[in-house]
Amino acid sequence: MFHIDKKNNVITALSATSFGELGFKEREHLQEWIAKCPESLGEELLIIQKEFDGFDETRERLDLLALDKDGNLVVIENKLDDSGRDVVWQALKYASYCSSLSKSQIVEIYQSYLNRHEIGSADAKTRIGEFLDKEDFENVILNSGIDQRVILVAANFRREVTATALWLLQHGIRLQCIRATAFDNSGQLFLNMEQIIPIPEAEDFMIGIAEKEKEQQSTERGLAKREKLRLAFWEKMLTALEEAGVSLYSNVGPSKDHWLNAGSGLNGVPYTMIFSQKEARSDISIGRGSKVENKWLFDRLHEQKAEIEAEFGAPMEWLRLDDKKASGIRFRNEFDGYNPESWTEMIQWLTEHLKRLEKTFAPRLAKLGKELKAGDLKTGEEVAG
Repeated sequence: MFHIDKKNNVITALSATSFGELGFKEREHLQEWIAKCPESLGEELLIIQKEFDGFDETRERLDLLALDKDGNLVVIENKLDDSGRDVVWQALKYASYCSSLSKSQIVEIYQSYLNRHEIGSADAKTRIGEFLDKEDFENVILNSGIDQRVILVAANFRREVTATALWLLQHGIRLQCIRATAFDNSGQLFLNMEQIIPIPEAEDFMIGIAEKEKEQQSTERGLAKREKLRLAFWEKMLTALEEAGVSLYSNVGPSKDHWLNAGSGLNGVPYTMIFSQKEARSDISIGRGSKVENKWLFDRLHEQKAEIEAEFGAPMEWLRLDDKKASGIRFRNEFDGYNPESWTEMIQWLTEHLKRLEKTFAPRLAKLGKELKAGDLKTGEEVAG
């Protein structure tokens, strides 16, 4: 910090000094300054309690408790000249304790503060409503979810504190470090409050990155859970097929995918079982390398639609998919697939309809395979044209 000498057009560096050297104390001075001027922390805050110790089964007390403009609780921990090593852990404990505070409890805490520190009958609900710009206190939401915040104030932050703070920010914990520096200019004292973590200019960006990473981690955890579920289902499914004497999948192992293929004898046209959250399917997938061949195979099978469905025992979905390379024939049923209690029924259903699928399509696919080898694609070429 510099002093500007306008008359002589020069600046003079002010001497930073420690609070201890100036005779200031943490609770009597730094805490009181912030309580009386919370905007010194760079935002509008409503201080609702000092030295709050309303935690069950512990005598610990936090320095300052505040509300921000979104109704979130803000734990403010002050350290004078050195942050110490344990300030982050201490503040996080307080934030966790405060996470369970209800709206009515917060009002009681603030009313107690007003009764002690202000003359007159100030009403906590009215003050909170005014601070949050809410006319009707019933519409006020306080301490929602897990959005409790932490602000650490100190003249010096140890490396282990700043490293931990940055790590917590990356994991979605809303934490700020504000450096408080005292300056002495020939007896004139000045206080500078500077947010060092996160850097104010990058705060929105860091919060956005943290939210993105959190969302990505949640997606990855969900994917890993689904993959584990699929693997367990396919293990049971393959065991059931073996016990039922269905050899179609005898050389196929369980998979983390939602589908499992078995050869039909015609390259690129497998039998496909589908396991998903809402349904199970037994399909014929027509996905050879040539679109012309795929449409020709589909059309030749579709010519026998009535006969095939009668033999199979149920109507099927016939998906020519003119704008796609592949085609398919599908039979589905709804299940609560991600509930293992539904698996016995799903497995029985898939086993039964896989048997029907193979019995219905095996001779037809073998015949069409021979025609493909003979080069009989005239009908398919005409349709494709």
